[in-house]
Amino acid sequence: MLTIADLVEALSGQRPAGAGQPVTGATHDSRAAQGGMLFVAFKGEHVDGHDYVQAAFANGASVALVDRELPGGWRPVLDLRQGPPAADFVWSTPLCIRVEDSLAALQKTAAFWRRKLTQLRVIGITGSVGKTTTKELTAEVLSQRFNTYKSSGNFNNEIGLPLSVLSLTEEHQCAVLEMGFYLIGEIALLADIAVPEVGVITNIGTVHAERAGSQEAIYQGKAELVRALPSHGVAILNIDDENVKRMAAETPARVFFYGTDPAADLWADNIEGLGLDGVRFQLHYQGETLHVRIPLIGRHSVHTALRAAAVGLVEGMDWAEILTGLRIGNPQLRLVTVPGRNGSLLLDDTYNASPESTMAALNLLSELDGRKIAVLGDMLELGPYEAQGHQMVGMLAAKAADALVTVGSRAHLIAETARAHGLDAAAIHEFETSEGALEHLKQRLSPGDVVLVKGSRAVKMETIVPQLEQRREVEQTE
Repeated sequence: MLTIADLVEALSGQRPAGAGQPVTGATHDSRAAQGGMLFVAFKGEHVDGHDYVQAAFANGASVALVDRELPGGWRPVLDLRQGPPAADFVWSTPLCIRVEDSLAALQKTAAFWRRKLTQLRVIGITGSVGKTTTKELTAEVLSQRFNTYKSSGNFNNEIGLPLSVLSLTEEHQCAVLEMGFYLIGEIALLADIAVPEVGVITNIGTVHAERAGSQEAIYQGKAELVRALPSHGVAILNIDDENVKRMAAETPARVFFYGTDPAADLWADNIEGLGLDGVRFQLHYQGETLHVRIPLIGRHSVHTALRAAAVGLVEGMDWAEILTGLRIGNPQLRLVTVPGRNGSLLLDDTYNASPESTMAALNLLSELDGRKIAVLGDMLELGPYEAQGHQMVGMLAAKAADALVTVGSRAHLIAETARAHGLDAAAIHEFETSEGALEHLKQRLSPGDVVLVKGSRAVKMETIVPQLEQRREVEQTE
């Protein structure tokens, strides 16, 4: 287990005697601090974690990483800015360790600890869409044989990933870590910390193009994962995505392709969406065919299953273990189905929105019975692909939906494109705000309607479903 001695050695280069107190994990949220944890204090744009060090200690943290003087002064403080601790330093907790930069110190400590876990296999996952569901299902598959750790929530950036690494112990055999991307160099940094031996790429889309600059920049950023893999590692690549496919030339690792193309190492066909009952398909691998049904919803979920199965295969698992993990795993974390007013069904997928994820949600909508209503809001951070992304969604909405409600100035392009591709103009309603869309929907939902709500939180799409849930209607009539 990680100890205070490990923290000090990582940051000073010298391992002290008498500092064997265990460190049970790491957090930057004082409310999440528990017995024996490391609390890392960052000065953010709106909140300074240094103001919450004592709260973290009160909640059980035993050590804090800080880069400035604490309010009111806290002792003891081990100041590593001047070098290793003195031989006579008295090790007691709770303890503050002062460094030049808390973030850099966190990352350095995580990289040090990862390299001490020599028996650990790290699976890194990145891509524009589907990282989190892939992480969840992959961890479910691996846990059928291995002691498996998975990063929490969306702990996939320069803070979250090193915090996850510091929660690992010698007992873990596999770690499934999500790796996010905004700018060139970020995934290279994360890979340097986590040292993945298996890299999984889901797809290359347009989300975050506004920050990255272009889809090619997104490609270059995501490719950092496969470039970082060792020669004995494995790059698991989506053969159906041309940008991901060409990453095969970027990695020193062995390449394992998955997808719906028979040229892939692992591929699927005869895909049948079962609506909210999941999806059925056939898997093909090395001349063997398996009939599979999984609880994930939407035809696009087949790629999630393929990715998780591919990891299991390269880790030496057998099909009985892999299929058990696929069948019991249900990482449909973000799309939530809830009963709506007047006997309707609501599909809440408002966590975030990109053209790729919105089109996947529309494909799911098209598989369901009933009048299909797509409530779609602005999609942000698309940069030069903003018009194209909204047009792509509008084209599919014309085929997948019986009625379309749009929210926001950008989403007007979805409506305009849907009209141009055959959706009846009378079935399209455009609003600038989510409040307008909500009032429209309240008056028009009928039994059997299926309503997909998807869009950026910038236009408050997440406020629509809670106001349309059946329970709300019951409460209001009491």
